[in-house]
Formats: sequence, structure tokens, C-alpha cells
Amino acid sequence: MKTLREYVKDADSQHVAVGHFNISNIEGVWAVARAGKSLGLPVIIGVSEGERDFVGPAQVRAVVSSIRDELNHPIFLNADHTYSVERVKEAIDLGFDSVIFDGAKLSLEENIKSTKECVEYARSKDRDILVEGELGYIGQSSKLLDEIPEGVSFGAESLTSPEEARDFVEKTGIDLLAPAVGNMHGMIKGGGGGLHLDIERVKAIRDTAGVPLVLHGGSGNSKEDFINSIKAGVSIVHINTELRLTFRDALKRELQENPEEIAPYKFMKPSLLAMQKLVEEKISLFNQK
Repeated sequence: MKTLREYVKDADSQHVAVGHFNISNIEGVWAVARAGKSLGLPVIIGVSEGERDFVGPAQVRAVVSSIRDELNHPIFLNADHTYSVERVKEAIDLGFDSVIFDGAKLSLEENIKSTKECVEYARSKDRDILVEGELGYIGQSSKLLDEIPEGVSFGAESLTSPEEARDFVEKTGIDLLAPAVGNMHGMIKGGGGGLHLDIERVKAIRDTAGVPLVLHGGSGNSKEDFINSIKAGVSIVHINTELRLTFRDALKRELQENPEEIAPYKFMKPSLLAMQKLVEEKISLFNQK
């Protein structure tokens, strides 16, 4: 089986993207794993610091590894949005396939310093670990929002520039870069917000920085933006808020329609299937050629 690095390299050369989906429970793990298996495409399961704390970092590693072995399918585990070097090291030591140091709210100097430390620690290990850095602030909450979060701006001066990206990559040695290109974590209630990705900026950053790009905040973007950004240089796309919403709504419907049911494995099944369907739709979209 290929490594995650090899799958990302293939995606980059073929102008497709690997789907990254965050989970908070076993239903989410199975939904993502079965979706990837059904389509014969690699998938990445992501767990943020909060999600890791809820599920257990060692436990999610064990569960993902066991399902990967059982299905004999490329299912990778990423330590998503990690805000300290110590917790990045924890994920690396537990055997995660990739890690993200999120220093977007730090000063540029501190972001570079901490990200570089994460890279050096990963390189000291006797296995291949991808390290991703973040440059540009796009918010931090994967939830339904009333308005664009404070600190998030879509003006040209607030987005990641190609020159900044090149400098950041050169000074840190990261494998993947998550830039701010008009994307935002979370979703505006009612579908508002008018989010549009700066596709020309995506292409310029990919060409200048020299590493594959990761699109965060994918739940709020259009199909056209996905397709065009992937063609321009995005090799991994993150989905979280939309998956959470799908889980919640399916569970709510099931509990309303079958209020007497008390077996979790029965009333949670529709949520699992709904998430699996969404993941299948997304990874099919990300792999259009």
C-alpha cells in the first residue's frame, strides 16, 4: 500500500484531491472508511485537539489502524489543527500519519519557529510523517455561524501571498501548506456569506511555494470552487462542519420518527449512512478529471 505522501503526490500530479473528513465518534470513522472503500479512493480521517480529547488520541489511532487493516484500504489519520508543539509531538509519537501545526494566530516569526520545530521532530522519527503548516487566518470553529468570525477577512491584503508562502515553506521545511485564499472554517447559517475562492491566488501560491496545498473550511464552498481550486493546486480538501450537520440532522429525524427506540446501534445507523453518502459525494467531486 502506498504512503500518504505518495497518494498526495499522485493527487497533485493528476489535479485531483484526497478527501479529509473530521470525526468525533466510531460512526464517523466507519462512514469515512466505508465511503473510501466503496469508491476505491484513499481518505484521511482528521481529529482536531478537541476531537482527540473526546475520542482519545491513542484510541482513535488504534481504531483507524484496525479498520484500515480489516478493509485493506488506504485510510490515514491526521492530527488536525494542533496549537502547540507538545501536542504535535504527542500525535507523532502515537503513530499519526500526518500532523498540522496551526500557528495562524501567532506572529509570523513564532509561527515559523514552532512549525519548524514540528518538522524537525517528525524528521527525527524512523517513518514518513507529513507535516502541514498554516499561513493566514480563516477562523477556528467548525460550526454554524451567524456571521463571519472576527479576525477573518477576505480582502487581498489579508489573504496569503505567494511570496509569503514561498518564504514560509523555505524556512520551515513543511510538506503541505494551508493558505488563506478566500476560505473560512464553519458555515454561515442559511448558506449566506458569499464565499468565493481566489483561484488565481491558489495557482500562484502552488507554483511559488512548491508544495501541495490543503484547503481548509471546505464546507462552505461551491462545487465549482472545489473543482477549480483542485485544478489550480489543492491536493487535500477538509470537510468538517457539513459532516457534523449531516450527522445531527439525521439523528434528529430518526429520534423524532422512532421515539421509542433506545438501542444506540439502531438509532445511530441513519446518521452513519447519511455521513457515508456525503463523504462519497465529496470524494467523487474531488476526483473529477
